[in-house]
Amino acid sequence: MSASGYTATIHPTTADIPAAVWNNLVPATDGIPDNPFLDHAFFLALEESGCATGRTGWQAQHVLLANDTGEPVGLLPLFLKSHSMGEYVFDHGWANALERAGGRYYPKLQGSVPFTPATAPKLLVPSGGLEARAALLSTAQQLTSRLDASSVHLTFIPEAEAALASSLDWLHRTDTQFHWHNRGYASFEEFLESLSSRKRKTIRRERRDALADGLTVRWLSGTDILEHHWDAFFAFYEDTGARKWGRPYLNRTFFSLLGQYMADRVVLMLAYDGDEPIAGAINFRGKDRLYGRNWGAVRDVPFLHFEVCYYQAIDYAISHKLAVVEAGAQGEHKLARGYEPVLTHSAHWIAHPGLRRAVADYLADERPAIEQQQELLEQFTPFRKGERQERS
Repeated sequence: MSASGYTATIHPTTADIPAAVWNNLVPATDGIPDNPFLDHAFFLALEESGCATGRTGWQAQHVLLANDTGEPVGLLPLFLKSHSMGEYVFDHGWANALERAGGRYYPKLQGSVPFTPATAPKLLVPSGGLEARAALLSTAQQLTSRLDASSVHLTFIPEAEAALASSLDWLHRTDTQFHWHNRGYASFEEFLESLSSRKRKTIRRERRDALADGLTVRWLSGTDILEHHWDAFFAFYEDTGARKWGRPYLNRTFFSLLGQYMADRVVLMLAYDGDEPIAGAINFRGKDRLYGRNWGAVRDVPFLHFEVCYYQAIDYAISHKLAVVEAGAQGEHKLARGYEPVLTHSAHWIAHPGLRRAVADYLADERPAIEQQQELLEQFTPFRKGERQERS
């Protein structure tokens, strides 16, 4: 395929693109992708484990862009999807509306990291050229006709990518997540001192009660993570996944491959009763932030979820001088734990004129509502009056 002087090739597997080529197109420091979810190894683990393949409704259609000399200059991780599961930006209403009108919403094209609601660039052009990024967007649009897809969706993208897509007649959508920001804290206690007295006391009590029966929490990364740790965590993950979705998205093989390919980017936090692990959370470490992903437990302990998922993540970020903890999708309960509302962005190109108009009208109403929600949520952060401004 061609777009604005570039040549685009479509790759039906991650393995089809050499890791060196892929990672050279990803924002990186010293050859290591700044965002662990953009690493070729992460996509490869999803593919080789069978979690994100055509059989599960995630058929890779990765777009590799080359210049006139054949040099790779851009990448768009893209999937042809037969459903809307594992995305965290919900378009079920759009699908139902088109199908009620006699149209067909699936398949669609999805530019995202499967099962991962973390913001990361999707128009991967290391030179930063707008023309190459626009060519990636144009290629995705052309693919809708070739593959008989209804639409293209780029989810959890930076605001700049959403703005570029909007300038090219894509639709812009916003939503809310909750992130913790490290404002130079030397310790968890110093962080607590930035909170109101009531919230400070509540968090201290929750941490104390979570570990009151002698439970301990261990941080594991790199070669410290062994297969028996993955066995324990997978049991926790399965329990939570079965209750929330009916069937967990990830399988046991995926976690072994993570350990094999990129264990140094993983921070596994396990809660122990003596030598027995009873709960845990998996985090991924980026250049300047920690990404909290999945959690589970085989024993119900009050406040242990908050301790393992939120407070331990803050402790880790302070200890390792990381700027941000992204705690995953949704969850207004995170506000009381020091996590602040932030906007997330997505861009959507819809081929059907009628559906496009309807979605555009819907988003025109939704965006101001999200902005108002952000302002309201800001009022419920636990910081002392003026503290956030003083530390910013």
